[in-house]
Amino acid sequence: MEPPPIHLDLKKDRGLTIAWQDGTTSYLSIALLRRMSPSADMRQLREEMDRNPLTILPSTPGGTLAALSAELAGNYGLRIEFSDGHSTGIYTWQYLRELASQA
Repeated sequence: MEPPPIHLDLKKDRGLTIAWQDGTTSYLSIALLRRMSPSADMRQLREEMDRNPLTILPSTPGGTLAALSAELAGNYGLRIEFSDGHSTGIYTWQYLRELASQA
């Protein structure tokens, strides 16, 4: 299990910077966080996209995606509410670390 970060800095229109306990720092854009949401509906959409590259992604009202808020989910992760109304799915520390390694 990934230990919690020592610092989180969310720039609502840009991205999330994470300072980890091992001294490394990660940056994840808002667009990446939204696209890679761990929610069941987004996992299903990513699977559909793997099968059919012509799958249409949901659009953002107003065209600009932002994070409206973020809150800790216990000791194990973060829940983010996006400007397109999406707010399900918990980004565990382990999942955030994996996203950062792929970015």
